[in-house]
Amino acid sequence: MKASEIKELTAEELQEKLKSLKQELFNLRFQLAINQLDNPMRIKEVKKDIARVLTVMKQQELESIKNA
Repeated sequence: MKASEIKELTAEELQEKLKSLKQELFNLRFQLAINQLDNPMRIKEVKKDIARVLTVMKQQELESIKNA
């Protein structure tokens, strides 16, 4: 997922996206542990997506504080 797509999401959508990404990361790590992971690079992609979502959430939080 691209950063520009993430920036367009609302706070609630970001929370849901973060929750689903964390669940996906858990599942990927579980698959890795039992040697059933098809694409190990997907773990790296999901981690970066989580970081992007968290970054956008923090930016939105700081903007709301600044504008208050």
